[in-house]
Amino acid sequence: MSVDAPLPEGLILHPDGCPRCWWAGQDPVYVAYHDTEWGVPEYESRALYEKLILDGFQAGLSWITILKRREGFRAAFDGFSPEIIARYTDADIARLMADTGIIRNRAKIVGTIAGARAWLRIEESGPGFSRFLWDFCDGRPIQANPHSRADIATETEVSRRIAKALKAEGFSFCGPTIIHAFMQAVGMVNDHLTGCHRHAACAALSEA
Repeated sequence: MSVDAPLPEGLILHPDGCPRCWWAGQDPVYVAYHDTEWGVPEYESRALYEKLILDGFQAGLSWITILKRREGFRAAFDGFSPEIIARYTDADIARLMADTGIIRNRAKIVGTIAGARAWLRIEESGPGFSRFLWDFCDGRPIQANPHSRADIATETEVSRRIAKALKAEGFSFCGPTIIHAFMQAVGMVNDHLTGCHRHAACAALSEA
């Protein structure tokens, strides 16, 4: 891409010469997340639980707010181990409500505990949490191929079906918009703009 050619809408050119999705901005933490995590297919059940919970905490906030507190969340929630969180008591809720390293929202904390218990039920009596989620897109990332910001959906029929299924299992803060953002982040859908330097790389991971 010529440095003189105008970038397609939704892309920004960084000093390293790489075009990136607009939302990465210039914050090094956000750029690293864009380049190494967002859109990379994640199949590990515990990691999927963690990301789903963090996306729930994001509701009403910006993702960078959560991203910069992620280590605080991991420390507060025992590494997002569902087996441990499922046994949390009122004392743990009180501890978390006093923890300045996380977003102190009681409903979201209680929802995290309920989600851990739902995760355990799915792991122990069903196909497993990873399979439960990935079966909604036949186990392979959806290649959305957006050319501009206008091409990126905020929710889809698939995200609506997943949201409904998760709520039926006992999860909360998992509406269709949150679930679509979750799907983008864990690579269930490749929503990097086609001109972004990560689009082809994530598409190749899908083929692998």
